[in-house]
Parts: sequence; structure tokens; C-alpha cells
Amino acid sequence: MSKRAFNFCAGPAALPEAVLQRAQAELLDWQGKGLSVMEMSHRSDEYMAIASKAEQDLRDLLAIPSDYKVLFLQGGASQQFAEIPLNLLPEDGVADYIDTGIWSKKSIDEARRYGNINVAASAKPYDYFAIPGQNEWQLSKDAAYLHYASNETIGGLEFDWVPEVGDVPLVADMSSDILSRPLDVSKFGLIYAGAQKNIGPSGLVVVIVREDLLGRARSACPTMLNYKIAADNGSMYNTPATFSWYLSGLVFEWLKELGGVEVMEQRNRAKKELLYGAIDSSELYSNPIAKNARSWMNVPFRLADERLDQPFLAGADARGLLNLKGHRSVGGMRASIYNAVGLDAVQALVAYMAEFEKEHG
Repeated sequence: MSKRAFNFCAGPAALPEAVLQRAQAELLDWQGKGLSVMEMSHRSDEYMAIASKAEQDLRDLLAIPSDYKVLFLQGGASQQFAEIPLNLLPEDGVADYIDTGIWSKKSIDEARRYGNINVAASAKPYDYFAIPGQNEWQLSKDAAYLHYASNETIGGLEFDWVPEVGDVPLVADMSSDILSRPLDVSKFGLIYAGAQKNIGPSGLVVVIVREDLLGRARSACPTMLNYKIAADNGSMYNTPATFSWYLSGLVFEWLKELGGVEVMEQRNRAKKELLYGAIDSSELYSNPIAKNARSWMNVPFRLADERLDQPFLAGADARGLLNLKGHRSVGGMRASIYNAVGLDAVQALVAYMAEFEKEHG
């Protein structure tokens, strides 16, 4: 078998090798049933057991309280930008949003199609290199909810704190940092996460929603986007993304076998400290993000001379260090170091960065 590369892609991202091997072993014949999970009826006892176990494992990993529903939906996180206001924002209401980068801006633009949106704070005055402290926020007095992106995948800006908003439901886009470390779900009204970073393959979005927020959808909300319909039907109002759900379940199993999100936190801390340490101690590389707001999962960095970008990427590719090019909107480099990216990958990257600097610095 050919050697696998180190994949620093922001998404669809690296999956644990053990999960891919298991899926490969089960691909043609799932547990002696003579068919693939891809070919199974989602209503069959076998598939219902797969779906139920995936949900329970996720509940265990995040200690999700019993008064929360866990939904496995389609449309990715971007569909949630519309689904959230359709379900939680009354037509005459207002919702507060925090702007910390490209993904939160997209969620704001979409939500504005459905109602009154107050941008309570923006990282724009800080060039999106720092998050405004809550003392700077201009919150509405009766917001239907407050929405924020806990980690901006493109800019590498991450909250290292949870906003305090009293009784206002807190809604968080955790697409790129969910499962990277422990989380107090009870502080949130709703958490959503596109799967293709830390959960599984693309095609799925996980929504964790407090039960008292169900049943508030507008009459114009499409049936397929109504959280209560999804919850009442066990995320199977229509045929779900069965293979993505199954693979996500394998990832949850893998995480539990490793020791859960507490162990993952230690691993992720070691990875990000190694990489940021290499950037900060270098003359060639830099990261502009305020140190208390640096992402654990997405590490953007720039070379002092942009003319070195292409040689850097070519050398990285030759060494099997893939997908380091920054997002087209910001340029530079970006290393996404999600759960499935091991310390060995980061060590290899840091060694290459030092070697490249010696040659070109």
C-alpha cells in the first residue's frame, strides 16, 4: 500500500486512518450481511442501530444533556444560516450576530433575508485579527438568540471563551472546532457543525438543539428545514445521508477508544503549540492573530516574501505535506490540524518549514 500523505486540508479534511480502514473492510459486506451500508434501507433494523449508536456516542463524547435533541441533517452548515432564523426568529423579532470573519458574515447576510439582524459586534476594527471583548458588544434587549462562529476556519480566529447572554439562546457554528476539546453544551440553545472537518465526510450537518426551542418555526418554513419535524422523525423525515452518518459514527467510536475529547484536547494543544512556536520563533513566517484568539484547528501563516509562496508549496507537496495553500480570499498558507491530523504531521511540517527557511530566509 502506498504511503499516505499528511493532509492539512481545511475541509473536506483528513479522516482517521483507522476509520478509513474499517470502512474499507466493511464496504462490500457490512458485518456478514452481504451488502454495503450504502445499499441498506435507512429504515432497516441494522441501519437504525448504526444511527442510534452514532448519536449515543456523540452524546457520550460531549456529555449532551437529555433535554437536547441531536439531529443528523443535510445541507451542510451553510443551510443552517437560513434554517436557524426560519426556526428561531419571529417575523417581528430581532437576532444578535457577532461578525468575526467570512463564515459569520455569510450567516449574517443569509439571516437578513428573514428578519431584523443586529450585528452586535464586529472584529472588522481589528482587521479580523482579534475578537472584540463582550464589554464592547451592543446587544439587543430582547433578542430571539445570539449567533456566533466559535472558530473562523479561513481567518484562524477562535473564541477562547463562551459569551454570557443570560436567558437569550446562544447559537454557535462549531463546524471546525467541535470535538477538539471538552464543551459545556448546557450553555447553548443550539450548536451546529458541518461534518467535513472534525466529524466525518461531507454531506452531513449535526445540530444539537435544546428541546424548548423546537416548535417555533414560521409557517413559511419548509417542512424539510423544520427542526421539530426532523426531531420527531429521528432525522429521517426523508432519506438521510446514510453513509456519511455511518462514517461519522465510526469517527465517534475512534474518539471514544482514544479516551474522548479530554485526550483530544491534550493532543491538539501539543500540535498547535508546536506549530505556533515554530512560526513565532521564525524570521520568515508570521501569524497576525492576537494570541488569545488563535485557532487550535486552522493555523494561517504568511511568508515574509510572497514570491516564495509557490516554491514553498511545491516543496511541501514533494514531501507529502498537502493542501497548505491559504484560502483564495486571504492568500498565504494555512495548516488545518483537526483531530485526525497527528502530531507526526505537524512535526514533519515544522521540520520542512525550518529547512525551507534555512535555504530561503
